Amino acid sequence: MKKLLATLALALIAPVMLAPAAMAQTQTAQQSKMTTCNKDAAGKKGDERKAFMKDCLSNKPAAPAAPVTQQDKMKSCNKDATGKKGDDRKAFMKECLKKDK
Repeated sequence: MKKLLATLALALIAPVMLAPAAMAQTQTAQQSKMTTCNKDAAGKKGDERKAFMKDCLSNKPAAPAAPVTQQDKMKSCNKDATGKKGDDRKAFMKECLKKDK
């Protein structure tokens, strides 16, 4: 009987003790944002801090810029080279394609 009670007590207590540790390891995006905004709000107080935090937490993350492909460069350079011919066009295209756009 004592073994049964000890096992039952352990079965009831273990999940309660382990749950907070598992939850602490995973931080949601909102919690991560809150941490960052709190660091950035250092030194601000009162209404200024409230306004800053509201703005900071409501900002959407910027979308990553799409990389410029060689094909995109070629299209752009061809468009810019309109009217050029021969060696002049070749030289222009060579320089244009080297540049980072």
